[in-house]
Amino acid sequence: MSVLPCILRIIADYLIPLIQYMAHKAGFVSIIGKPNVGKSTLMNALVGEKLSIITPKAQTTRHRILGIVNEEEFQIVFSDTPGIIKPLYGLQDSMMSAVSGALSDADLILFVTDIHEKHDENDVLEKITNTTIPLVVLLNKIDNATQEQVDEKFAYWKEKLNPKHIYAISALHQYNLDGILPMILENIPEHPAYYDKEELTDRSQRFFVSEIIREKIFFNYKKEIPYSTEVIVTSFKEEETKSGPMIRITSEIIVERDSQKNILIGTGGAMLKKVGMEARKDIEKFLDSKVFLETFVKVIPDWRSKKNYLKNFGYDS
Repeated sequence: MSVLPCILRIIADYLIPLIQYMAHKAGFVSIIGKPNVGKSTLMNALVGEKLSIITPKAQTTRHRILGIVNEEEFQIVFSDTPGIIKPLYGLQDSMMSAVSGALSDADLILFVTDIHEKHDENDVLEKITNTTIPLVVLLNKIDNATQEQVDEKFAYWKEKLNPKHIYAISALHQYNLDGILPMILENIPEHPAYYDKEELTDRSQRFFVSEIIREKIFFNYKKEIPYSTEVIVTSFKEEETKSGPMIRITSEIIVERDSQKNILIGTGGAMLKKVGMEARKDIEKFLDSKVFLETFVKVIPDWRSKKNYLKNFGYDS
């Protein structure tokens, strides 16, 4: 009996899968920085989809949100994280716990800093100064900066952190992002995919619906209202109607005081109706379906500091 068929079978059964395994790259890339430096804008640009909500207000992002980029030969798992702050209450403790989790399993850290920051990022530096994880600094928002400012910040971070790379970028205008993906591939290990290659994120449709509603609250209200609210989707049902498929969604906006509830609802319910209409349009676009959205407001005093409510709302302590 010829040994050639046996050798070919061994190659087909063992060696080819081993070569494919070794050739494939996969890794976790954590995007960190202070609030409002453009982390969410950057991840959306790198992933090519709007996964993280974006508003002009600081501390919009509360959860660690994964955005997954898949190609045949690699999988990059980006983590958008809350802006690093000194926590003052339970919700902020949970937000900083999410940042720590993203750092602990990262293969590469993208540290995003606003070009106009005044070097007051000591709370960020405490988390990354002694890390052994490869670090890349992204000087964001350079579309509003002079070359002198860019050069000055480049030199500052080079001396302060000695990162593997420093890029001057504009995430909003997707300027100078082309080199980031090849750089990431150089710094993540050979590994099989962590997630199914069809997956874009680890979050559910319900989560993104609640985030879209919360985004509209951040845009439509001022002062403490956006920071005192949480949005919970209590019902999400697909049904057939005479005009075609529709998703019927019920949500609750949680606030801490009756006065906040009154402001959210507005005179004759006008403000709540406005938020609902704006959210429904974006939800329909996101789900690619007709949507019927009902939104109610509920008061839970001091929910941001109560562990049982934080856990129920999906925040890890």
